[in-house]
Amino acid sequence: MVWSRRTFSALAGTTALGLTLSGSGGAFARASAPTGPAPDPPGADGTRHTVGFDKYSMLVDGSRVVLWSGEVHPFRLPSPSLWRDVLEKLRAHGYNTISVYVSWNYHSPAPGRYDFTGVRDLDLFLRTAAETGLYVILRPGPYINAEVDAGGFPGWLTATRGTARTSDPTYLSYVDEWLTAVNRIAVRHLYTHGGGTIVLYQLENEYANNVTSPRGRDYMAHLYAKVRADGIDVPLFHNDKGRNGYWAPGTFDTGGESGRYLYGFDGYPSPLAPPPDWGYYGVGGTKGGSTASPETPGLLAEFGGGWFDPWGGVEFDGKGYAESARTRDAAYERRFYLTNLANGIKVHNVYMTFGGTSWGWLPAPVVYTSYDYGAALDEARRPTPKLVPMHQLGQLLHSVPDLAKLDRAADIQVGAKGGASGEAAGITAYHLVNPDTEAHFHILRNDRADDVLAAVPLAGVDVPLPVPVPALDARLLATGLPLGRRTLRYSSAQPMLWLTAGRQDIAVFTGRKGEATRTAVECASKPTVTVLEGKADHAYTSGALRVDAELDGLTRVLVEGGGTDAPFLLLLADDETSVRLWRHDTPSGPVLAYGPALLRTAALRDTTVHLTGDTVEAADLEVWGPRGMSEVVWNQGRLKARATTSGSLRAERRLPGVPAVHLPALDNWRFHTENPESDAGFDDSAWKVADRTSSYSTTPVPAGQPVLFADDYGFHYGDVWYRGRFEEAGDAGAAESVSLSYVTGTQGLLMAWLDGKPLGAHRMPVPDKSTVRKGTWSATATFPVRYASGPHVLSVLVRRMQHDMDGAAKDTHKAARGLTAVTFAGASPAVTWRIQGEAAPDPVRGPLNHGGLYGERQGWHLPGFADGGWKAVDFPRASRGQGVAWYRTGFRLAIDPGVDASIGLTLTDDPARAYRVQIFLNGWNMGQYINDVGPQHTFVLPGGVLRTRGANTLALAVLSDGTTPAGPGEVRLTLMGSAAGGVPVTPVDSPGRAHAR
Repeated sequence: MVWSRRTFSALAGTTALGLTLSGSGGAFARASAPTGPAPDPPGADGTRHTVGFDKYSMLVDGSRVVLWSGEVHPFRLPSPSLWRDVLEKLRAHGYNTISVYVSWNYHSPAPGRYDFTGVRDLDLFLRTAAETGLYVILRPGPYINAEVDAGGFPGWLTATRGTARTSDPTYLSYVDEWLTAVNRIAVRHLYTHGGGTIVLYQLENEYANNVTSPRGRDYMAHLYAKVRADGIDVPLFHNDKGRNGYWAPGTFDTGGESGRYLYGFDGYPSPLAPPPDWGYYGVGGTKGGSTASPETPGLLAEFGGGWFDPWGGVEFDGKGYAESARTRDAAYERRFYLTNLANGIKVHNVYMTFGGTSWGWLPAPVVYTSYDYGAALDEARRPTPKLVPMHQLGQLLHSVPDLAKLDRAADIQVGAKGGASGEAAGITAYHLVNPDTEAHFHILRNDRADDVLAAVPLAGVDVPLPVPVPALDARLLATGLPLGRRTLRYSSAQPMLWLTAGRQDIAVFTGRKGEATRTAVECASKPTVTVLEGKADHAYTSGALRVDAELDGLTRVLVEGGGTDAPFLLLLADDETSVRLWRHDTPSGPVLAYGPALLRTAALRDTTVHLTGDTVEAADLEVWGPRGMSEVVWNQGRLKARATTSGSLRAERRLPGVPAVHLPALDNWRFHTENPESDAGFDDSAWKVADRTSSYSTTPVPAGQPVLFADDYGFHYGDVWYRGRFEEAGDAGAAESVSLSYVTGTQGLLMAWLDGKPLGAHRMPVPDKSTVRKGTWSATATFPVRYASGPHVLSVLVRRMQHDMDGAAKDTHKAARGLTAVTFAGASPAVTWRIQGEAAPDPVRGPLNHGGLYGERQGWHLPGFADGGWKAVDFPRASRGQGVAWYRTGFRLAIDPGVDASIGLTLTDDPARAYRVQIFLNGWNMGQYINDVGPQHTFVLPGGVLRTRGANTLALAVLSDGTTPAGPGEVRLTLMGSAAGGVPVTPVDSPGRAHAR
């Protein structure tokens, strides 16, 4: 959308420079001292800090701060080196906080066993967050949902006595063990203790049941007391599933402690509907005030930054996460997040900001491997256009502490070109004021599908200010805002940041490219104005300098004099340019860099500024910083730089872009058939006997049959095998058919053999939009049988697709997985069953890495396995048969160590072919591909697990139901993105066959 200055001025009824200002001494006299500066970026400084809150905002060391947070799950990125990459990107793009789930199942292979080493090193992650300068909201469950297996509950909990998410003593005993293990680490990273940056801690997640029952209230009280007893002294909260007022302060016993507990809630509104008003502008009653708890700041523990996609891609019509990002784009973020800010939300967490990968058997049944989520930072760690508003708003919140304390101000009537006003103008207007500084903020939201040039009446301005608001978009305006030693009277552009660099104050304003803007800054006398770059008109009238410019790249206007000796640099940046402006705070003062794709760190040593960051394309580098700065170092390379009229240092040569990355073809494949368990003569004597008669599962045990549920025998992840032996006497008559009842999650699969001969396969249906949230899928597969008298073996393989989440607190994670009943028609042979699932958990890769396939139990997925005797094959393949086959190959990479390359594995084939592939890279289970379901075809291979300079082993376990020819078809490496820079990556420990248990 482009509005010319002619259109812009016509709305105001003035010439291009004719907007009239009233008063010559400044329209915004201050009633009291301005709000204090925002706290410096946090770190593990060894100093005790105070963390509190009032009804407006969080208070850190007595200073107000808006927690502008992004959800990040370290368990969805199994490469600890890359945690720093993600956190540095979020910090650079304006986030000051991250929210972190800790998934119980990821850390606990068995009761009493808790592993926080390697890729599960929570201590390392929290240290990295502190080193990056990010506050942390810690959310350790016990239940997290998060579209992970069992909602985060460990597999072994499915086979225990006691009702989860209640005050049941058996359940609480396990919860206490878990919290003891987590809190032993967390307490070392509390900001109050100076060892880290945790400032908030979540007790439970979306606990909407048992709200009025004693077992619910006692459960919450127990969690509160336990966490406090473990030494967690930062404020606590619960995340309400929707804004219901559940578990607000005073609804359960906190041991008499007051002022240390907040109410939080989550929200995932449809992007097709107008943003909801939840606070200042919302409904009254128990849900009134800035939150459902009027004396605590608005806390959105999760607000939809995207949405998950189920198997078959039914949520986004097969278009995958690209469609999630499209429907919740940058304009959506401005429209919804600014509405939240207007409604008093001062702890704002975007779920997800980096989604990552649900590798191994981590995903809940409803989702496939990718958890990209349509997030601002995609699964391959690449910045997306969705980071633009987060970058702008995060920088604004850091620079303008006035936004941390807002009251609702008098409503205004917004007009539009043609004279329409109010609702007819198509604009929803929010008006807020800081009661201490009297800085005013206007949020203008356009819920219509057409652009609006709004006419906004502002205090101190005789003619309404023309403000372009694009379709389905929003913007924030400020008036009376301090910009260092000057004050903003108004601007039709959105403020992004201000800072003082040396003697000079710098302010940045942003908007869409091509928009006409008008900005007025108070000056006691006429200043000297120089347009250094771009085109701008300016005039001095009524005690203010007015600048008119059309957003196109970076427009620079230098203002000198006008009542102060300090120069003022006004920067007007369009969106694309704004995300190449990077603020970084150092002990010597703030630094502002312009040009590269990312600024990671900045440090001042004597007269030299040392910068690290990334480039994709060749880029200029320009730096503003403290006085005396005369030299620039970029990624440890010294650059020749010269001083500019903007008060900056500019490198004389451009930073180079990223060099080309070359990926090898995947060939030299070796092949071996699997599933010897289907053979009649297979030795299953070491398998567990399935002879239990009772279970703690919520699935009833069929009368007269043994328990066949896999979890009851200690097999919780991946595939499970059953072998049933029976004898049929010749005079008793043979059965005509066998019916196999089984329970799985979405896309579960069953295959059966009798005496080594295939009986057939059955699979759960692909969900549609009406069934996508269905957790448990149960079915009965009936196969005709023919056999002679004598001993027989029935072999059954079940792909379980993981456990339900327990979102309703009804123990649904305990629903059975695997076979549930086996019946014969025409006969009733006595069957003795044995069961086999995954081997002991991999001590490095963890309990969620592998399942019960023969090849997994024998280490066929591991590096170093001797596959020299396997058959050499080429792709594509087109074999037909029921069962499992394995393919292995190796490849080497030699990527420049100065290049951060995001690499994926892409599988494509005729979608009519029904088969699925489990992908193992260097022994790590990177996910599941279902060829005829999708929608995922490319799987991220994170650096560290992937050796970008060295040898790699790739293994594919292919399950085919025999109904169609099976692949794989084409299998190739894909470059998903690259940048010059990145962070040093340490290879993730990937033990081979010789070290496997």
